[in-house]
Amino acid sequence: MKKLIIAISFTLAFCSFQKEKWVKLFNGKDFSGWTIRGEQVKNDYRIENDEIVGISKPNSQNTFLCTNKNYDDFILELEVKVDTGMNSGIQFRSESRPDFKNGRVHGYQAEIDPAARAWSGGLYDEARRGWLVDLKNNPEGRQAFKKFDWNKYRIEAVGKTVKIFLNGVKTTDYTDTLATKGFIALQVHGTKVQRPMEVRWRNIRLQELAKK
Repeated sequence: MKKLIIAISFTLAFCSFQKEKWVKLFNGKDFSGWTIRGEQVKNDYRIENDEIVGISKPNSQNTFLCTNKNYDDFILELEVKVDTGMNSGIQFRSESRPDFKNGRVHGYQAEIDPAARAWSGGLYDEARRGWLVDLKNNPEGRQAFKKFDWNKYRIEAVGKTVKIFLNGVKTTDYTDTLATKGFIALQVHGTKVQRPMEVRWRNIRLQELAKK
């Protein structure tokens, strides 16, 4: 009986694993399926070693490399490494519409923040409501980000709930009613800093979920 139970458990676990259909959002070669959006002076993106590299320009505005496809419920995983003087973010369930601030990208953003306040993994509402979840009262979350190294983000957007994990630490657990669909984008924040700065993303994969 014990062997039978173990066999059934293994089968169920295997079936569950099989149902997890991860899709790579970046092919490592070109920006097929992506579009650069931004205002006036845009920052640059290039491809290097299967990584997407965002390069800041002095006196630039926020720039976004956006998926052409919109997503409802999903799990998104990726790794990021950023210059310690640079702010960045991962947009999701975001939009760019002519009737909203002349097409300005807006929507949820998982924060990438190597500054002293250490709010990486917080939830920001880009060009709309501002901070929804900061990390002022989350000391464990504030310690999760690794400067000068790769950091793994996991974003779970299911129904009205958004959860963000940074290097395995839950930094955001938020319920909202505003947006449940939109594109994913990689932000290079506008800056006035004169020296070149870069942010890198790799291993970008997504699992679409049946909408609840």
